[in-house]
Formats: sequence, structure tokens, C-alpha cells
Amino acid sequence: MMSRTVSSWILSSARSSIILQGKGRWYSICIPNRNKNKWKLVFSKTCPYPAGSCKIDRTFSFPKAFRHTSTEEEHFSFQLSPAQINDILRAGELSHRTLDLNGKNTNSVLRFESNQLASNSPIEDRRSAATCLQTAGMMFGVFDGHAGAACAQAVSERLLHYIAVSLLPRQSLEEIELAVEAMKPMRPILQWHRHPNDVEYQEIAPQYFENLRVYWQHLLDLDTELGFSLEEAMICAFKRLDSDISLEVQAPQENELMRNIALQVAFSGATACVAHIDGVHLHVANTGDCRAILGVREEDGTWSTLPLTRDHNAYDEFEIRRLKREHPRSEEKTLFVNDRLLGILMPSRAFGDVQLKWSKELQHSILENSCDVEALNIYQYVPPNYYTPPYLTAEPEVTYHKLRSKDKFLVIASDGLWEMLSNEKVVKLVAGHLAELNMQKSPLTFKKPINLGYMHNLLLQRKSKGLASLDQNIATHLIRHAIGSNEYGEVDPEKLAAMLTLPEDLARMYRDDITVTVVYFNSETIEDYYRNHK
Repeated sequence: MMSRTVSSWILSSARSSIILQGKGRWYSICIPNRNKNKWKLVFSKTCPYPAGSCKIDRTFSFPKAFRHTSTEEEHFSFQLSPAQINDILRAGELSHRTLDLNGKNTNSVLRFESNQLASNSPIEDRRSAATCLQTAGMMFGVFDGHAGAACAQAVSERLLHYIAVSLLPRQSLEEIELAVEAMKPMRPILQWHRHPNDVEYQEIAPQYFENLRVYWQHLLDLDTELGFSLEEAMICAFKRLDSDISLEVQAPQENELMRNIALQVAFSGATACVAHIDGVHLHVANTGDCRAILGVREEDGTWSTLPLTRDHNAYDEFEIRRLKREHPRSEEKTLFVNDRLLGILMPSRAFGDVQLKWSKELQHSILENSCDVEALNIYQYVPPNYYTPPYLTAEPEVTYHKLRSKDKFLVIASDGLWEMLSNEKVVKLVAGHLAELNMQKSPLTFKKPINLGYMHNLLLQRKSKGLASLDQNIATHLIRHAIGSNEYGEVDPEKLAAMLTLPEDLARMYRDDITVTVVYFNSETIEDYYRNHK
């Protein structure tokens, strides 16, 4: 019944309209006169490259064996087996447990678990996780791309390095510079924790490194011994990387491929949320509408939610007031149109998106000297009422929180999750998952005398509670509930199958890319800190 209702509703809406229902970054106002095929080009971001045109072959995809490619297929079915559903949901799983050289965990981070599910093809979200090797702490980032994946890809590769370099003491910066100048190996700055499918821009990596080097040379030129606070380091890193993205596309490039990458990075965009955890010190830097929350277990055993970020968009009064301060009063009524910045963009802070930062003259100058920009999915469009750029910034808001033993986990996710689940629901799901995992691990209690029938009944009871099929990765558990929950908050297998088999030209109407990272804290380490610092 559910499957027939869902499928008929989805198919009828798909064949009558392709306009996104409130979840896209870029809307019809951007390219008002393009036909349906061009719409599919804009939102799919998979470029048809004719012979001799500019080409970037950068894709990031999960298995699509069960996904329809079009709503026009005659034999359209939403049927998936439970095993097929699990294969799709678990394809992007990543987990890591922190241990020292002795196999013990003295870190405040116990472990982290992450996953992604694509709606766009290819997925426009990215994620990063790394351990700082020359300073203390771990970093976790979620990056939500729009108008393509290029900017999110570049930011996911580069931002944590910019933050790590900003935190290095002067002596370490000098040692790194001397090693590079002498063409000797330099000590690594980060240890990355990556999924095998996490791609990198190998072709442009040398340029990225050179620009990072220019940044640390700038830090050395500041001639300060004290260095940055963590908040200052994160803000400086965000702003410097966004500046580099803008300058790289204006500078001459070695070849056409590198120029095309620089163009796609600058003319697409990405929001970013990065957490830095060092002992009990948690800093979260946020630009845009990704979100970070803490799950807190109170003394009475109940769970509460502590938001660590604000969504930077037209629904946030602080953002509205900030933009009004930065632009003339004559523009007050045109800054936000239909709850979007200049009527175009949902987030009011982002990396890239030079269309909302550069002057009209600079945009025209860069694009007229480029190759076929439409083949790169770059569209020359200046919104109405574009008078006093920049309208967009990548400067983050940084939140500091001193961890307590009752702070059990941190959730960072792109807005694809938060559009489906509330903060409170996410915390409830993670807390429930923890409880069920503990039940799985707890030893069976036996009544004596023990017989095979009794043991069989115990195992059946456990299986009947769903423990045997529980997602081990909490991020997968959250994604499953985000797209498959019914009105009662329970996962409906038929709805879940329908949402996973939506055609590529339709999926974006019903769900966004979803990226989730959950960081579990080591309560014992946190308690030890407070015992030792009384």
C-alpha cells in the first residue's frame, strides 16, 4: 500500500514538473530561459564533453546499480531487497578508533563514525577527518557543495591544512620552510582518516601546496612569537583559503586542465563546518548551513541537545542585520528575495561563489578569456540589484565549548540531514543506538540449568528486537531514519526503498546529499582532566 502510494505520487509529480521544491541551492531565477535538458545539466553536474572541449573528469560516486537514471523508464520499480538497501546505505561508511602506541586511549575522542548518501550525481558533499601531528588535537569537517562539487572538493582537501599551519609555533614554521627550501622531506602536519572513495585533485596538488607555503611564509612575516589563538587560527584559515580560491582563478595557469579546475572551484560554492578537539577544548567553526550539535546525558539519565552553530541563511536575524549593515539602505529590500540571498542562494556565507563576491567587470574579464564555460557547468549570470559586492563571505563563526563528562557525542552534518530530522530527534536516535549497542555487547544471562531450547529462545528474543540487523555505524543509522522514517518516526522499508531508487533527475526534489560525522567522547579521559585540574 505504502509503496504504491509513494511510487504513484512521485512518478506523477516527476512527469509534470522538474522544478525543485525548496531544497536546491540555485533556482529557476538563475537561468530563466533554459529548456528541460539544460535544467538536468545544471543540477546533475555531469558534463557532456564534446570533442575538443574543456574537460574535468572528477566524479565521486557510490554504487548506483539499483538506481534508475530517468523517470521515463517503462519498467519503473521501487523494489529493493533488505540486502540491497544495506549495500547502498553502507557504501560510504567510515570509522576510526583512537589509540596510542600502547593500544590505549588517552584521547578525549574515543572514536568517530561517518557516512554519506548521494542525491546529486555525483555527490556534492565532502567530509574530512585528520589528527594533528605537530600540534595537539583532531579535526573533523563536513562540506556541502552547490553548483557542482568542485569547491567542496577543494575545501575538503585544503582547509584542515590551513588551520593546522595557522596553529604551528614559529619554530615549526621555520623548520618546515627550511626543509622545503632545501628540497628535503618535511614532517607531515596531518594524519588523514579517509574513505577509499574519497577523491583528491592530484593534478593541482602541487599548486595547492605552493599556495599553502605562501600562507605560512606570510605567517612568518608577521613576526609574532605568540601566534594565533585557536579561534583566530580558524577564522584566518577560512578567510585565507577563500581568498586563495579567488586569486587562483585570476592567475595564469600551467595548462588548460588546471585552469578549468580553478574555474570550477571558484564558480561553484561550499558551506563548511569544522570541529577542532584538543582534550576538553572543543572549537567549532561554521560558514553556511551545515550544523554541529552536542548530545548531553544529564544526571537523571535523560538526554538534551546543545547546538554549537547557527544556520547562516535568510531565516537568521543576525545574518539579516549583518548584511544590512554591510550594504546601503537602498538595498535592504533586495538583499533577500524569496528567502535567498539576492534571490539566488540559500546560505548567506560560503566558500567560492565568486558570482556573489566579484565585480561584474572582473567576472566578465575572467569568463570571456576562458574556454567553453558551459561545458564546465559555469553560467554567466549577474542577478538583478547587484550593486555593492561582495554579498557573500566565507568568514566563519567560531564557538568554544569546554567538554564535560556528560557531553557524550558531537554530530556534524550537512543540511541534507537537518532538513529531515530535528536536533532533538538526532540526539534521541544516537542515544538509542548507543543503548542498543550496549545490549548487543552485554553477556547473555542464563538461568540454571541451561539447555539448548532455553538458549535458542534467548537468541530469538534478541533477534526479534532487531538487534541482529542493527547498523553498526551510527551515521548510517541516522541516514536510514532521515530518508525512511514514517509519520510515527519508524523506518518504513517500502518508503526507504522508494527514496533510494528515485531517478537521478528526480531524487534532488525529495532529498539532498547527506553527510554525517559522529564523534564519541571518552568520558574517562575528560573526568581525569577535571580530577587533575582541581
